[in-house]
Order: sequence, then structure tokens, then C-alpha cells
Amino acid sequence: MNNDQLTICPKCGSDACYKTPISEVAFSYFCFGCGYTTSDLQIEGEFDFKHYEETLPELYKDVKHIDADKRVWYPASINIADKGTVFLNGSSAENAQWCGIKVRKVTKEESKALATKGIKYKSDASTMKGFGKDFIESLDYIGFFNK
Repeated sequence: MNNDQLTICPKCGSDACYKTPISEVAFSYFCFGCGYTTSDLQIEGEFDFKHYEETLPELYKDVKHIDADKRVWYPASINIADKGTVFLNGSSAENAQWCGIKVRKVTKEESKALATKGIKYKSDASTMKGFGKDFIESLDYIGFFNK
């Protein structure tokens, strides 16, 4: 049973924010409007953000958003093995944009080298395309909504 609810995003105001229960009292949030995500556990002053941010790109730290309930929102990164990757890209918050990179099937030569790892697809950097602030378009570009 899916308990997701659509709610208004506290970051961007979109009505495409999914609120999903992660416990009896806490929810995770993922907004298709702005591409940001958080949870009721990621509260400023209560969560160990220093440790959490150790693995995040500097850009993601620079563009994080704190809402009125002190939840800290970060850009999502979406990676679908047979479709591609969507991520926020840029050298600063001012020039950040959503990008998509499609994948391609590995060649026979690559397949021999990767066979033991079970890798069938590889990111194709030549397909990287920017979409400005349009997260939905970047998802559409990699085929996220295709069955």
C-alpha cells in the first residue's frame, strides 16, 4: 500500500511535492517542482549536517534551503541504471542548473571488462544537457516518465 501524499512544497510552492511516511511521526519530502528533498529528521540544530555534508558536492551545500519548520532541503540526484542521471550542476549557486545525462549500452569490448560487475549501461557524457531550473524537463530528457 502506497501512503504517499501530495502536498505544497515549503521550498518552492509547487503542488507536486510527495510526502512519504518514514516512521509513525516522520515524513520524507521529494518535490518534482524544484527537485529538492528533505525529511522531518533533517532539522537544523538537531541533525548532524557536518557529517552528512562530507560527501555532498560543494554546490549542494551552497544551495541548500531551510524552510519555516527548520527542515534542510538539498537538491536530489536521480540515477536510473538503464536511463540516465539527473543532477544539479554548476560552479556556483548563481549558475546552477539541472542537467541530464543519458546512458548507452556498453560495447562488447567494455562488456568483457565489466562482465563480472554486471554493468550493462554506461553514462554517455556527450548527451549531457542543461535545463536551467526545470527539474521535470531534465527527468523527461532521460526517460524517467517512460514505462
